[in-house]
Amino acid sequence: MGRALLLNHTHLFSPKSLFPLSLRHRPTATATATKRFFHFYPPLACRSMDHSSIDSVTQRLSNHNLHSLNLQDLKWDHSFVRELPADPRSDSFPREVLHACYTKVSPSVQVEDPQLVAFSRPVADLLDLDHKEFERPDFPLFFSGASPLVGALPYAQCYGGHQFGMWAGQLGDGRAITLGEILNSKSERWELQLKGAGKTPYSRFADGLAVLRSSVREFLCSEAMHHLGIPTTRALCLVTTGKFVTRDMFYDGNPKEEPGAIVCRVAQSFLRFGSYQIHASRGEEDLGLVRVLADYTIRHHFPHIENMSKSESLSFSTGDEDHSVVDLTSNKYAAWVVEVAERTASLIARWQGVGFTHGVLNTDNMSILGLTIDYGPFGFLDAFDPKFTPNTTDLPGRRYCFSNQPDIGLWNIAQFTTTLQAAHLIDEKEANYAMERYGTRFMDDYQVIMTKKLGLPKYNKQLINKLLTNMAVDKVDYTNFFRTLSNIKADTSIPDEELLVPLKSVLLDIGKERKEAWTSWLKTYIHELSTSGISDDERKTSMDLVNPKYILRNYLCQTAIDAAEIGDFGEVNRLLKLMERPFDEQPGMEKYARLPPAWAYRPGVCMLSCSS
Repeated sequence: MGRALLLNHTHLFSPKSLFPLSLRHRPTATATATKRFFHFYPPLACRSMDHSSIDSVTQRLSNHNLHSLNLQDLKWDHSFVRELPADPRSDSFPREVLHACYTKVSPSVQVEDPQLVAFSRPVADLLDLDHKEFERPDFPLFFSGASPLVGALPYAQCYGGHQFGMWAGQLGDGRAITLGEILNSKSERWELQLKGAGKTPYSRFADGLAVLRSSVREFLCSEAMHHLGIPTTRALCLVTTGKFVTRDMFYDGNPKEEPGAIVCRVAQSFLRFGSYQIHASRGEEDLGLVRVLADYTIRHHFPHIENMSKSESLSFSTGDEDHSVVDLTSNKYAAWVVEVAERTASLIARWQGVGFTHGVLNTDNMSILGLTIDYGPFGFLDAFDPKFTPNTTDLPGRRYCFSNQPDIGLWNIAQFTTTLQAAHLIDEKEANYAMERYGTRFMDDYQVIMTKKLGLPKYNKQLINKLLTNMAVDKVDYTNFFRTLSNIKADTSIPDEELLVPLKSVLLDIGKERKEAWTSWLKTYIHELSTSGISDDERKTSMDLVNPKYILRNYLCQTAIDAAEIGDFGEVNRLLKLMERPFDEQPGMEKYARLPPAWAYRPGVCMLSCSS
């Protein structure tokens, strides 16, 4: 692809592992291509990085006062149910559901004095929901699913997926039940979903429930990721059920009872790659559903593609030897798959930027909108380790480790394009072009992110490679290092023996040889900074806007979980508030930026299973 798309292991992914030879060339626009496809999804460099303006108190209060609704006044609009084929049955008996995109099924979870643990004010504002509604004594009953919400039309979605690289057949919403879609005052469509609300036809032999441990993690991380500027599903609220759920946390034959809980997840759509794959996997009889579902998705979630005209002149020469042309205006499905590929690439570039590892990048966990979805055994990097995986199930091969995420994203896009090809929506050249765009978009965004993280005037691959090598060798904390790096002065006259002083809090227990390696890197780095013409204060300000001080480390989650399990929800709410401003210093909260304590490295904290 012109640039080497896959670099050495210190640069976050492995060489050429999943990219076919034909895809290693950067596509070149033809003379007729007056616009890049970024017309629809602008590159990272064109989007504001000023996180301080996100969800400001003033804006939030203004929106809240103008459009605050009671629960009974929410504006429901059930497009998914209205426009797509349904399972003729509405029972929750486990079965294969054919010729349908969903099953109408109601929450069945048993509750006993359910309690509200926490709620997200910014998400309430997205829905125009009055904050006073969360004080209602019956609120936990509605959002545990024990009492039906007026206007809701609950269902569970049918989908399949590749799990750890193998086709797993029908999966579906085994414990998540969508209540329906809400239109807010801006005519934005938001889907509300209860995770842990009981059995569905897709539960197989599971109980359809969720525990407080995993629910706290999903609730907090959904909101933390949003405030880091990363596309994600959101979380409205978290409630306990008052009942216990049996879980074998480590799959070692030692199950125990844990408190049950339910998260209300919110997204414009919970459609995944697997939502389309399942129908294509069933042959000609269900193949038409891929087109039906694609048309629905484009109509509601990619309307700019539906309205695209020939005047857009979006034709591109591919990287193939014959330089064939892909015209994105002649096939809306080709334009759509390219945008899905680019959104996915941009998302994963952002993960790499903050050191986030999803842990379970199966195709059923890949959002069609390019959102982070399904928070299971996720983890943020502490000590920098490219092979870090937070998922104990992933340990043998580390398929989903931090360094593999960009490659796995492409592998998943390849499965998605194969589905659309099987449904005769795109051809091979269009599929290949989508994968080319994935690679180029990932590198474009990743380079912008890393350049900003280091405060450099321009991207310097060699400098960044060397930095990541040093960080891996010395197991340097990923988040704290980049935050501290902004204290470096662009002064080439600083004596060698003083260069490391600003970094002494993050370069711990390094010997003479390693100090020399870091000094050498810093001299090159400072030289680069000195050519920018930007003052130290200005650079520090800009770097602190992209390098968070606070991330949702696993041990912070565990502390909140431990307290919540004995009825103290204060720490969950403190973390929720803290993560709303991850780039701010927040005086008095410095302890939340500390390195993990020794107990944080035990199983169940630093690494988790999929048991939840």
